[in-house]
Amino acid sequence: MRVMPMVKGVAAGAAVGTVCWIVSKSSKRQRSNLKRNAGKTVRSFITVLEDISDMI
Repeated sequence: MRVMPMVKGVAAGAAVGTVCWIVSKSSKRQRSNLKRNAGKTVRSFITVLEDISDMI
């Protein structure tokens, strides 16, 4: 059994669920700010996944 693909899948699922929850609970102005910061957030998340994969 390969652990790394499973870890990535769980992390991606958690990220998607968190984003959906935040968007559903935010106001229109907050959604606009979320769209602006989405690129930075995705890049940071990828960096975190790469760091976790380096540790494993």
